[in-house]
This record gives sequence, C-alpha cells and structure tokens, in this order.
Amino acid sequence: MAGMTSVAARPPLQAEVDEHRGELLGYCYRMLGSAFDAEDAVQDTMVRAWKSLDRFEGRSSLRSWLYRIATNVCLDTLTSSQRRIRPMDLSSSAWEPVEASLSARRGEDTWLEPMLESQLQTTAVDPADVAVGRESIRLAFVAALQHLPPRQRVVLILRDVLRWKADEVAELLDSSVASVNSALQRARATMDNRGRSAGEAYDPLDQEQQELLARYLEAFESYDIDRFVALLQQDATQNMPPFEMWLQGREAIGRWMLGCGAACQGSRLIPLIANGAPAFAQYRPSGPDGGHEPWAIQVLEVVHGQVAAITSFLDTRLFARMGLPSTPPV
Repeated sequence: MAGMTSVAARPPLQAEVDEHRGELLGYCYRMLGSAFDAEDAVQDTMVRAWKSLDRFEGRSSLRSWLYRIATNVCLDTLTSSQRRIRPMDLSSSAWEPVEASLSARRGEDTWLEPMLESQLQTTAVDPADVAVGRESIRLAFVAALQHLPPRQRVVLILRDVLRWKADEVAELLDSSVASVNSALQRARATMDNRGRSAGEAYDPLDQEQQELLARYLEAFESYDIDRFVALLQQDATQNMPPFEMWLQGREAIGRWMLGCGAACQGSRLIPLIANGAPAFAQYRPSGPDGGHEPWAIQVLEVVHGQVAAITSFLDTRLFARMGLPSTPPV
C-alpha cells in the first residue's frame, strides 16, 4: 500500500517541480551569466529531481530542495568553465583606433549573454522585491556577480535577491549562519567595488523613455548617424561581443558606424525587453533581394533621457533561444 501511495502522489509532485522551472532559470542565469548554460543547468536540475522524487522526504520544502540541486549543478559547471566577461573587463580604456576594432575576437563561451525578461519568471509579489529582481538581472549586475567566488555568488543571490534567511542558506550549503553572513559581507563589498548600473529599467508607461526608444529605432533604421549619436550621452559606450573592442564617446561610435559598421545600414529592429532594460533584435540586410537575417541583440542602458550604453550581442543563436523569428515581420 505504501508503494501505491507513492506512485499515486508522484504525478502532482512532478507538476509542482515543473512550476519552479522559470524561477530556477533566473537563479542559474545570475549564477552562470549565460542563457545557454542556465538552460542546460535547469534541465540538468529537472532530470536529477525527477530521478530522485521517490527519495524526496519532505524535510525541507520542495522549492528549497530544487534550489539545492540547482546550486550543486551550477557549482559543478563553474568548476569546469571560465568566468563570463564583457569587453570592458579586458581593457580599462576604449579601443583605438576604431578602424582596427574587428581585429580581435573570442569564442562565444567567453562572453556574458542576455536574457529576455519574459523568460525569467518570479514568485515575488511585493513591488520592492519585483524591483530588486529586475535590477538583479541587469547586465552590469550580472557581470559584477561573475567576479564573486562561486559560493559567495550563491549567498548573495539567495540573501539579497531572493530574500532567503541566513539559516535557510546555511542549510542549503551545509554551512553555518556565521559563515553565510561572512560570505555575504565579502560579496557585498566586492559588488560595491565593481559598481552598479545607473541605467533606468524598461518602463512602458514612461512616455519620455518610449519616445527616446522610438527615435532610436527610427534613426537606426534610417541610418541617420547624426540623429543617432545625438541620442547618446557624450561619454556613451558601445561593445559588441564576440569582439574584444569597446568604444566610448559619440564621435567614436559614429565613426565606427559609418566605417566598419556601415553594413548595418538598412537593418530592421524589433523592440524587446532584455535584462530588465530596453532592447532590440537587429536584422541586417542579407542580400540584394531586400531580405533580412538575424544579426544582433542590442541591449541599451538609458540614463536621464539619453542612451548611456549599447551592448550588441552578435551571437545569432540567441534569436532561436529567445523565440524570435528568423526574419522580421513584414
């Protein structure tokens, strides 16, 4: 009879496991800095959970049990992979000369990757917790997380982002509350030293922001570079993984777009929300027939009504990962 009860109870438990997939994806993304690695980690977590459901004894909540599995998966991944970075991590100064900007590149597994906000579900209800969750997927924040040792990364995400109690984190890590509090203090100090993004979160109700994004789209699609750079802050930055280069200042960005980047003329943009910020999927002209093909995911940082930073991810695998069409809508 006991065996029959276990079998009967298992299907709804499996469904409950599946309900946590979205929030686990957000956790693994913050840990690993990669949309692809995060998806793999969640899938591995689910497989391990499904295989051991009959051994789940309920001494902790199902959610905390899943987070324990996901944490172990992420820690295993981090022991065999390099830290995800941004081009700005490779050099303290912008690339000069601009004309040579495409001379150095690294593999896709080097770079921090973006994530659509719609793919990162959350259980947060309190508006303050929702705001923290959105800020904690900003590119600058996720990039700073990658500078933390793995266990400090776990502690900071669980305590400051997901609002776990210190004793809950200690239990997950088989550690002590004192050790967790010490790790959190060190992690916060590192994050403060790395700096936090001053960019404004995407807000569809902010008319000024929406007008800026509309002007950005129009200027880029018409390739009116004078109008385009006028939307940028004077010291705005631009970077384009997998290339190592990054640019700073309106003049350098405009010069690059009229030089090495001129092949983007005639592109189409689709508005998105990625990493809690305004973004665009860019489709570049594919030939004389007027077609377009996936080219880049642009994530913007907007500050005081101007664009402060543009990150163009040129990994076209992201289009399928984000569920984007292979050609822009007509």
